[in-house]
Amino acid sequence: MGTRPTTDKVKEAIFSMIGPFFDGGVALDLFAGTGGLAIEALSRGMEKAIFIDMDPKSIETVRANLKAAKLEEKAEVYRNEAERALKALAKRGVVLDVVFLDPPYRMKNGDKLMEAMHEKNMLASGATIVLEHESGYEYPAEFGPFACVRHAVYGETAVSIYKYDEHDAASSEDEAAGEAENELDE
Repeated sequence: MGTRPTTDKVKEAIFSMIGPFFDGGVALDLFAGTGGLAIEALSRGMEKAIFIDMDPKSIETVRANLKAAKLEEKAEVYRNEAERALKALAKRGVVLDVVFLDPPYRMKNGDKLMEAMHEKNMLASGATIVLEHESGYEYPAEFGPFACVRHAVYGETAVSIYKYDEHDAASSEDEAAGEAENELDE
């Protein structure tokens, strides 16, 4: 009861936006709650999903839902805080194709978590990040290597779909470095 599961309506909308089926890949559900989003991704072709949550009840629920769906062998479930979990996964060299970020609405750090994944080289080129957040809060449309490709509001819930392109980050970093050099030359 303490979790705020994504409604079926929002889940349906998310998968119609990011694509109904996957051809393998690794998903991360960083604030897993019930695990519904990444379990759905596994059932649609993801080969592996990693579930992270701080709440022991959520971890129990994720494990029970994975067992009910007969998907335990495709899953890793960890009780950990988001930033610490990202550090641990980065040390293992985990590369993600789809990330589900549904932090508690009081937290407005979805973009910071995405930037941390970029800095730790955790995202595959073309990775999709699904950021659920309070509809009254807006994240930037573009920042670093991330561009919002879809945004929809469902009552108090908003869903922003970002695409990751590390080449955009490299070219914007090169441009910034070039601009800084030009300023020094003047």
